[in-house]
Amino acid sequence: MSELSNSASTAAVDEQVRAYINSILQALGSREPMTVLAETPEALRRAVAGLSREQDGTPEKPGKWSVRQVVRHLADSELVGGFRFRMILAHDAPELPAYDQDLWAERLRYQEADLATSLEDFEALRTMNLRVLRRATPDELKRAMHHAERGDEPLGYLLSLYAGHDLVHLAQIRRIRAAIGAPVG
Repeated sequence: MSELSNSASTAAVDEQVRAYINSILQALGSREPMTVLAETPEALRRAVAGLSREQDGTPEKPGKWSVRQVVRHLADSELVGGFRFRMILAHDAPELPAYDQDLWAERLRYQEADLATSLEDFEALRTMNLRVLRRATPDELKRAMHHAERGDEPLGYLLSLYAGHDLVHLAQIRRIRAAIGAPVG
């Protein structure tokens, strides 16, 4: 299970979503989202450096994700983000669904993923997304999507969520390393 579960099937979705968003925005603080997004691939490489296959597959405790699962989640989140970013830029107020990240982790078998491949996927997707996002004008950053759980979200706000999401998961990786006895760099 991820650090911040955002399951689309829970009864208390509104409260859970608010807590999830607040945690992400708190992690970002006053940092510039595009800077965080650009720095994350290298920060992620450093965060997972030196882990053995056994270590990267060990969760911090039962029912939680391993480093391997976190990195695969980041790669798939970047894929989803790229779709969302492009839909917002190309369409007027698109309706976009939420997705259950824990269901993706289970059914897409994140625990079987290869860490190096997931890092490569994340980096490639992030590079592509940054190329698109850097061309967005101030007016385009105000364009919004309608998220199935969270309502209307402008692109600029979505970038803050993705940057904070990066920081939350980098902190999670540091915590997992500490919990499994792997040196934290």
